[in-house]
Amino acid sequence: MSTTIEGTYYNGKIELSETPNDICEGTRVIVTFLSPGSIDLRERGIDETQAADLRARFSTFVEDWESPEMSVYDNYDEEKAKLQTR
Repeated sequence: MSTTIEGTYYNGKIELSETPNDICEGTRVIVTFLSPGSIDLRERGIDETQAADLRARFSTFVEDWESPEMSVYDNYDEEKAKLQTR
């Protein structure tokens, strides 16, 4: 059995984006580090039609997301990690 859950690496530990279901404590894992921006949607069960639908629905946020005020979130994970180490 294989279960895929996204996570983020901080200070030598992986922080999962969600809690896995039906996985016992102590289960072995394999971690693959992704280059920024390179998520394979097919690996996540999202085909081209679904991806197009997602892009269309997210397009309503583009103007707000690309505004200069949103640049504060460009390095959010990195800045959050710095705060946690203080």
